[in-house]
Amino acid sequence: QVQLVESGGGLVRPGGSLRLSCAASGFPLDDYAIGWYRQAPGKEREGVACITRHDPSTYYQETVRGRFTIIRDNAKNTVFLQMSSLKPEDTAVYYCAAADHFSCQQGMDYWGRGTLVNVSS
Repeated sequence: QVQLVESGGGLVRPGGSLRLSCAASGFPLDDYAIGWYRQAPGKEREGVACITRHDPSTYYQETVRGRFTIIRDNAKNTVFLQMSSLKPEDTAVYYCAAADHFSCQQGMDYWGRGTLVNVSS
């Protein structure tokens, strides 16, 4: 059974850091492009970061570039999103997703259920 499970969310102060994890079961993550997405209250879901299949190249939304890093650990079959210098506007439910394509641009095939990140003082 294909499954993605996110963890690592929580409450953090502005300027703080969090590391989100996306653990996969039922398929090898390295065979898929993996993306992190987020949805803030009252807003549409948006892409945050993507790591391509096998290559791997990484891509970031402009608002998080330089603050977030997407990392794949094939031995753990897990993809991480390291977030630093967090801002209140980063508050959202964060989802990871997998695409049976080279990149995230062609649509995602599997989704996790999300983990909440709340950046607040």
